[in-house]
Amino acid sequence: MASAAAAPDSDRAALLRAFDESRTGVRGLVESGVSTVPDLFVHPDPYASVPLAPPGVSIPVVDLSLPAPLAAAAAAAAARDWGFFYLVNYEALVPSDYPAKVLTAVRAFHELPAPERATHYGRAMGGGVSYSSNVDLFRSPAASWRDTIQLGFGPTRPDTERIPPVCRSEILEWEAHTTAVARAVMALLSKGLGLGEATLEEASCLEGKVMVCHYYPVCPEPDRTMGLVPHTDPGVLTVLAQDGVGGLQVKHTNEDGESYWVDAKPVPGALVINVGDLLQIMSNDKYKSVEHRVVMNSCEEERVSVAVFFNPGKRGDSVFYGPLPELVSSENPPKYRSFTMSEFLGAFFKRDLASKALIEHFKL
Repeated sequence: MASAAAAPDSDRAALLRAFDESRTGVRGLVESGVSTVPDLFVHPDPYASVPLAPPGVSIPVVDLSLPAPLAAAAAAAAARDWGFFYLVNYEALVPSDYPAKVLTAVRAFHELPAPERATHYGRAMGGGVSYSSNVDLFRSPAASWRDTIQLGFGPTRPDTERIPPVCRSEILEWEAHTTAVARAVMALLSKGLGLGEATLEEASCLEGKVMVCHYYPVCPEPDRTMGLVPHTDPGVLTVLAQDGVGGLQVKHTNEDGESYWVDAKPVPGALVINVGDLLQIMSNDKYKSVEHRVVMNSCEEERVSVAVFFNPGKRGDSVFYGPLPELVSSENPPKYRSFTMSEFLGAFFKRDLASKALIEHFKL
């Protein structure tokens, strides 16, 4: 019985290896002319569990051109009630040709001829850079319809020569611009907690940085797979730029306890900001990290997005993270224990992307 039961798993493992060893990702499947979604990518009933939001429901907007107290109040309310918001009027921090310029460059890499892309393919973060399909390919129950360039920008900088030349300068420029945006947003969120605006920055939350440049190819059967499974982001804050195709959805629970998926539709001139698990912990649940996903669109157009995840850069065994001391009292005791970043990241990488266990792992 054991050998018979193991056979499907063995077959799946062989198929996963063959897909990975093709070195051309999901884009390679599309280039080969697949007309159906391969079994490896089929998600059983991927969109059935939670309904879509009623018409007119949208994630909040935070306007950086507002007076600082108003912008801080808006950001805090959005982080508390939604965990997500659009950020608009950030032009003082970002040149007018971004983020469009980095999205175009990332698309250009993913649409290079397959043999050229394959020279960059690999799961190891050699020099702080990798290009592969599905970071959790060998751990998840079903693969998702996307390919990714991943870059570690902090606390150790990447070897820039390892970044594909077709998008190198744009990626490096965008990392600097998103850091300026994240600094401004962290200041608002710190003030929204009643703390000094430099609180999160002083906790090194701008110093750990990972950028992921996702490419979601056109899918022949969009209702049978997903671009990104429901998950929360592990870090402090995420800054997302997306093109005009759409597909990002945010899970929202309203005041009546009803949950539904809300389309985070592309808004011209807006970035998408979301709270990560670590910020929920540091805020002692004042802000919340919420599930989000990417659904496959039925239009004949590929989707491109670039997300930058910000995390603490101080990683020593004597540096502990947990609820910020200023937010804890006898009336408001800590809801989480303290931990090192090595323990936190270890817990993250041991699970598959869809697991909800990360925050629960540190709860008191």
